[in-house]
Amino acid sequence: MSQQMIELLVNGIKETLYMTLVSTLIAYVIGIPLGVISFITGKNGICPNRVIHFVTGILINLVRSVPFLILLVAIIPLTRLIVGTTIGSTATIVPLVVAAAPYVARMVESSLKEVDTGVIEAAKSMGSSRLQIIYKVLLPEAKPSLLVGGLISMATILGYSAMAGFVGGGGLGAIAINYGYYRYQTDIMFVTVAFLVLIVQLFQEVGIWIVNRIDKRSV
Repeated sequence: MSQQMIELLVNGIKETLYMTLVSTLIAYVIGIPLGVISFITGKNGICPNRVIHFVTGILINLVRSVPFLILLVAIIPLTRLIVGTTIGSTATIVPLVVAAAPYVARMVESSLKEVDTGVIEAAKSMGSSRLQIIYKVLLPEAKPSLLVGGLISMATILGYSAMAGFVGGGGLGAIAINYGYYRYQTDIMFVTVAFLVLIVQLFQEVGIWIVNRIDKRSV
């Protein structure tokens, strides 16, 4: 393998990590409020509201039902409007966030449903406001589950970033497609796949270590 290819792979790894981490962060900034709203406005939530719950559910399910490659092409005008281009790792973050935020919202909602209702009722009986219940009870109690969901989300976003290589996205996905697929360099294809697997494994091991450190149930 040439020095030029090694440098290309190193840059591809950096771009992949950049896209995955930034997209995951922004997706959670959007997804956590959406997931919380969907949970608290549900039938058994702390402030049930059928209309808001229905609208939130439709919004989340609508985006989640669109395959990523189709979504990637469909929001090209939005990507160009926000970033100024549709090519490269930074431009890829826009469709990654749009695709991942509803997925994260469902993960957050699922994590909140695991919180013991007795803890919520105890907070209510002590006179806690709805905001206090959300920030001091629901989110802290669901923290381990939220982190596990974050690991799953990161692996999903990493897979999406690789698919973005088909339409000019950066990272290892672009290298695999441009060299491994179009130029029939199967060795490059295998190397990029190996790096993607290693990155997922690294995320998982670090994430599990963090979860074990903060999960009170493992003490």
